[in-house]
Amino acid sequence: MNQTCGDDHAYFNDRSEAPTAIRTNLCAVFVSLELSRSSWVITSLSPGNGEKLSKHAVSGGDVTGLLARLSWLRETALSRTERHFPIIVIQEARLDGLWLHRVLQAEGIESHVVDAASIATSRRRRRAKTDRIDGEAMVRTLLAYKRGEPRVCAMVKAPSRKEEDRRRITRERKVLTGERVSHVSRIKGLLFAQGISGYEPLRRDRRARLEELRTGDGRALPAHLKAQICRELDRLELLLEQVKAVEAERAALLAEAQDTATPTSAAMLLDVKGIGPEFAAMLWSEGLFRHFDNRRQVAAYAGLAPTPWQSGSVDREQGVSQSGNPRLRTTMVQLAWLWLRHQPQSALALWFRGRVQQNGGRMRKTMIVALARKLLVALWKYVTAGIVIEGAVMKAV
Repeated sequence: MNQTCGDDHAYFNDRSEAPTAIRTNLCAVFVSLELSRSSWVITSLSPGNGEKLSKHAVSGGDVTGLLARLSWLRETALSRTERHFPIIVIQEARLDGLWLHRVLQAEGIESHVVDAASIATSRRRRRAKTDRIDGEAMVRTLLAYKRGEPRVCAMVKAPSRKEEDRRRITRERKVLTGERVSHVSRIKGLLFAQGISGYEPLRRDRRARLEELRTGDGRALPAHLKAQICRELDRLELLLEQVKAVEAERAALLAEAQDTATPTSAAMLLDVKGIGPEFAAMLWSEGLFRHFDNRRQVAAYAGLAPTPWQSGSVDREQGVSQSGNPRLRTTMVQLAWLWLRHQPQSALALWFRGRVQQNGGRMRKTMIVALARKLLVALWKYVTAGIVIEGAVMKAV
């Protein structure tokens, strides 16, 4: 814009020359990908294009078409500027997974995966949202990120293929145990409707005891109800076998981790009293295999970081952010309760009891979350620097 601040009348009336979209010296072709099952929207900002955003689309899953379009963008920038520019791509972390991110990296393209919730958006009650708008927003976010602006977004650190595959064990076991609980509850509900209680489907004599059951009015189980329960038991027994198979895979993985010359996070965690194979595998595969620069990053990754609300005279705490890894957060809260039982004389347990007593025995659930955050940081220091938690008891060798 050539108008000066004093020439207000000319500024508001002369709109023949539209301002450029972004004023910056581009050093690369910046591309955002808005992915869906039907189509992939490609939004790009290229040098020599008047700094205007261009948009293209390819069919969803068409990797060849995507790479061809990226190559065309590179060649177009070369023809306009007679310079070679790298391509930098950004995409949201979605259910598509990280396979496309790895494909781009294998092609020598710099790729970034961003947490969509960390991108700034309009706070209006009704805001426009389309793939076009989202693509432009991601390009602007990528530009700010590459300029080094702090806290402009949260980029996802993609795990390796081995790390990603390793965490399938604990995740599958969690799904299987959830299905097991559903089948057990369904069987108990069917029997309770007939006046029968005390039947445990997980006992080994479940089939024999089913034959002995009598309804509340002294009758044998109706034929169709008994057949339904038998089918439920068939599915339950299949789940029990699958849980055993997954736990065997987990045991083999932990045994391999303990046999290495350099102790892994899982092997070190198993030496702490109160941490068994399930917790050790979960902590190892979901969080403690990563590199963190400080304790704040550890707490934020688990969604256990505090979220203050301060504006003028208002100053209150909203609780934990819950924006991190939900599996790790749930595991740490469960482990915190167990820590009080198995490590009652540790500094963390004494701190918890002191704070609860200070509050008159109230706010135990709030304080257990704080204990979970402190415990996670302490375990991170233990597996990375070998700093044993103060007062913690180790397992006998």
